[in-house]
Amino acid sequence: SQVSFEEESQNPPAVGHWKPLMPSKGDKEEAESGCQDAGGVAEPQSTEQLNVSRLRSSSVEIREKGSEFLRDELHKAQKELKLKDKECERLSKVREQLEQELEELTASLFEEAHKMVREANTKQAAAEKQLREARGKIDMLQAEVTALKTLVITSTPSSPNRELHPQLQSPSKAGFRKGHGRNKSTSSAMVSAASQGVAPEPGSRECKEVDSILFAEFQAWKESPTLDKSCSFLDRIYREDVTPCLDFTKQELSELVRVAVEQNTLTMEPVAAHAVPVGKGAAEECGGPKKCALSGLPRTCRHRIMLGDSGNYYYISPSCRARITAVCNFFTYIRYIQQGLVRQDVELMYWEVMRLRREMSLAKLGFYPSEM
Repeated sequence: SQVSFEEESQNPPAVGHWKPLMPSKGDKEEAESGCQDAGGVAEPQSTEQLNVSRLRSSSVEIREKGSEFLRDELHKAQKELKLKDKECERLSKVREQLEQELEELTASLFEEAHKMVREANTKQAAAEKQLREARGKIDMLQAEVTALKTLVITSTPSSPNRELHPQLQSPSKAGFRKGHGRNKSTSSAMVSAASQGVAPEPGSRECKEVDSILFAEFQAWKESPTLDKSCSFLDRIYREDVTPCLDFTKQELSELVRVAVEQNTLTMEPVAAHAVPVGKGAAEECGGPKKCALSGLPRTCRHRIMLGDSGNYYYISPSCRARITAVCNFFTYIRYIQQGLVRQDVELMYWEVMRLRREMSLAKLGFYPSEM
């Protein structure tokens, strides 16, 4: 039995034929040879197809990857292009803003330059005008100071200077002093000192008495002299003398004359016998040698006035000239007091002011010297 078991183990039973899982080299060659024997040409074709399919698949894969890469690059380029467009737009706006600011700055600089040139020309013209006026005023003030010194030194109420007071001279000597030169509102202390009223009769004497109220007002004004008419001294004189004396028929021109007298800008000059206004309109507006511009009445006008630097002359009658002269003489004297040029006793200055007030009252009533 043991021998039979060994024999059986050495010779296993043949149940079936086993095929290898992977063909061996010999089997492969056999198969290939069998295929060659069976098909002949079919095997190379399938290999080529396989290679072509592989190439196609790889090319498709490469194309997809390339297209994807190109899309990514395109997106990047588009983003960069948008950023550059935005930057260009921003720079363009900045450039336009700078150009606009530059234009505005240039225009403002040119305008400022033209404005400065105009102002400089205006200031230069005004300075030249002021220089001419100052020189004229200096010459006039020098003449006034000289005349005032003569008046203060040589003429007082107690011992008047007969050369300065024509009414005290004999008629034969006074006849040589007739006539009147060119006057200004600041002119001639000689005129302010000379009496413009009716000369007193020989041998008559005036009795004077100081009014306490008027004298107190004058003393208060003398402590701090001013040309402001709000003070009680000048307010009374304006109400009682100046305003009535300069109240003419032509109200608008009367107001201009009053302002010119107050501002010391009125000029008065004699008119030549042959002088005639230029143009009919000017003669009607400013009067004429035969018509007074202030009263509007037909009168023989031997003088004319100019208000400031207007260049317009107004012909005035002798009566109007006397009224304006009386007011100018009053303002001239109080200006001298304000400037400290009059060095007299307060009472003497008071009586001089009263005399000038009397001259304004007489002129308002129509009394004036014949030489006017």
